[in-house]
Amino acid sequence: MTPKRSDILKKRAKAQSGTLFPGMLKWMIRLALIGMAVGIPSLVVFYYYVNEDLPQIKTLADYNPPAITEVYADDGQIIAEFFRERRRVLPINDIPEKLKQAFIAAEDSRFYSHPGIDLLGIARAVFKNIEAGGIVQGGSTITQQVTKSFLLTPEKSFMRKFKEAILAYRIDKAFTKDEILYLYLNQIYLGQGAYGVESAAEVYFGKSAKELNLAEMAVLAGLPQAPTRYSPIRYPERAKQRQFYVLNRMVAEGYISEAEAKEAMMTPLKLQPARRPFPESVSYYSEHVRRYLETKYGSEAFLTGGYKVYTAANVEMHRQAYDAMQKGLRELDKRQGYRGPIRHLEPMEIEAFCRELQEKTPESHIKPDIIVPGVVTDVQDAQQRALIRIGKSVGILPLSEMKWARKPNPESRGAAVRKVSDVFKPGDVAMVRVLESPAGSKDGLRFSLEQTPAVQSAIVCIEAGNGNVKVMIGGRNYNESQFNRAIQARRQPGSAFKPIVYAAAIDKGYTPATIMMDTPVSFQNEDTDPVWNPKNYDRQYHGRVLLRTALEKSLNVVTVKILQDIGIDTVVDYAKRLGIQSPIDRNLSIALGSSVVSPLELTTAFSVFANQGELIQPLFITKIEDKNGNVLETFEPEKKNALDPRTAYIMTNLMEGVVKNGTARRVLALNRPVAGKTGTTSNLNDAWFEGFTPQLITGVWVGFDDMASLGRGETGASAAIPIWMGFMKQALANLPATSFPIPEGIVFAQIDADTGLLAGPHSSHVIFECFKEGTVPQILEAPAETQPGKMAPTQPEDLFKSDM
Repeated sequence: MTPKRSDILKKRAKAQSGTLFPGMLKWMIRLALIGMAVGIPSLVVFYYYVNEDLPQIKTLADYNPPAITEVYADDGQIIAEFFRERRRVLPINDIPEKLKQAFIAAEDSRFYSHPGIDLLGIARAVFKNIEAGGIVQGGSTITQQVTKSFLLTPEKSFMRKFKEAILAYRIDKAFTKDEILYLYLNQIYLGQGAYGVESAAEVYFGKSAKELNLAEMAVLAGLPQAPTRYSPIRYPERAKQRQFYVLNRMVAEGYISEAEAKEAMMTPLKLQPARRPFPESVSYYSEHVRRYLETKYGSEAFLTGGYKVYTAANVEMHRQAYDAMQKGLRELDKRQGYRGPIRHLEPMEIEAFCRELQEKTPESHIKPDIIVPGVVTDVQDAQQRALIRIGKSVGILPLSEMKWARKPNPESRGAAVRKVSDVFKPGDVAMVRVLESPAGSKDGLRFSLEQTPAVQSAIVCIEAGNGNVKVMIGGRNYNESQFNRAIQARRQPGSAFKPIVYAAAIDKGYTPATIMMDTPVSFQNEDTDPVWNPKNYDRQYHGRVLLRTALEKSLNVVTVKILQDIGIDTVVDYAKRLGIQSPIDRNLSIALGSSVVSPLELTTAFSVFANQGELIQPLFITKIEDKNGNVLETFEPEKKNALDPRTAYIMTNLMEGVVKNGTARRVLALNRPVAGKTGTTSNLNDAWFEGFTPQLITGVWVGFDDMASLGRGETGASAAIPIWMGFMKQALANLPATSFPIPEGIVFAQIDADTGLLAGPHSSHVIFECFKEGTVPQILEAPAETQPGKMAPTQPEDLFKSDM
């Protein structure tokens, strides 16, 4: 029988398959062997090639990350931080166990069992992400993350991943698991500018990592994958979902029970509000410290070194001084007049503007004493009021609360306004202060008119005996101007310079009872031929006066005559001895404060009187430590004798007279021993008061940056003393009212104020005066009137001071 064709084909195919598949298998094996023969050596060569360029892991043993430099006030309160990365390093033993477990459960559950890389973990992560339809789990181990953070760049490439795997394996062999975890938990970025768990705990929850509860720990542990996406501040719902994931992972790994997880899920999160800036009042002080650190240690070191800088600054005193400055400058600004509305709105613009105000200042923030912009919606002269709207809040601004709003005129304070329409028209935007509304008022809120002062001020307060600078404020608003007028500005001190002249005179043989002649005098410069006729503030001459009276009344003519008598070089030398570092002009006008100085310099000079003749250099920083607690610098008071203690006391006593009988009588309201001197420059450009008690020396300067006049009558007494008083009343509230110490060698005697001689039975005007031993007057002849000299000031006449 002839075989069928189909059977023949089947037999042929079977025969062919029997020879084909064994042949293919042989070729596959051969190819595999060839691949191994070629690939393994190539892989080895590639490994050695990569290995030559790998960083050394031994650098991890000396973990020295960028850390925050902290500046402390005298009570340990942090007043400033400087950093490139916000990080606080926490020892591994101080990190809570549950916090470690939360990160391990979320990021690397096999952390304690794998050798730095986890192939099973990578596979599991791939399937989890596919199942979830997105990235919910990463494949990198904690060790790999440490490797990438410390040793490699963040580029995404096969080469980088290959290097990462090699280094992670090496790190796992060289370091303990706790050491790796320590590096990871302190280095990792967790959003909001926070590096490491300690800084993140502070930023998000306002507490240390050691104080976190389980709910908060789980939130932090959910951040490494995407700090911005899972931020509890920006995206609370996402953060909550991520927290649930972490807690469930902790349950799965056996770190917590289901009950603990449920309780944590139900625990409300109390997030730290946006980090409040440090008090503005200490900003100038902090900036002064920052400049020192940058100069001393370099910008990179102080931004990354984690220094602890201890200062003499007192936060509460800064607040008191700042508040007094704001109040004093607002009062001064109102005396100068109203500069007009901030802007004017057309009717169709008012609603949009009010919506903006509502967003910036919601109704819940509209409380008494807050100052905010408001829109004038109506002017009602008949009712003597303007209607004001702030967002949704409405109220009235009565005429009585805007009477100061005359047009600015430096030469005259002018009359108060008579009607509301003299100040406002509908659509005007002005600054208003919220006042307490009368009970039962139907008009809504009640306001007073305010405006942002244009004038500036500086305050320096130094502690007697040690030179500690407790307060330094260099301007009205640090955010608007970082120029520190307390140390960087140089302004004419006016008659506040006179005590230096009088101190030199006391050492030259003058006494408080020396008779001086307050009579006209002229000085002529033969080269330029101008004639200078110094005048007193009141444009009057007082004839025969005691030296004490001349200082109390701040008589210019007498001071110039004293300077002419004792010599310009003598006074220049005394100014340097008392701490004035700015150059002093060598002409007679320096008697009236024509040479510029900084507020810090002048306050330092007055501190010599309070410190019984010792010059103590101002001390801002007391100690600097590195982040390990090693002391880098300590600062002790630098003291040297600048004045005879008896001279310092006599000058203090004379300046007590300025307070009791002279230009600083407003200071009597302190009801305690105070000495001081006012200062006002010609054209009323600068106003000063330097005053001190046995405990504190405080200087206040007021003026415009552009040297404009402060206005008629704005002297040191009216412009500077109110600020000084507002501060010192609070600063001295808890300090005893003590008298100035009297050194050895001081004697007291009754003096006839009309003659300067010892008082007799017929003396009608007797004062109790202090002297150095051996200088008490017995028979005293009034010195001959100083004759006109030949030396004239080198500066224009309008620079010469006339003080009150």
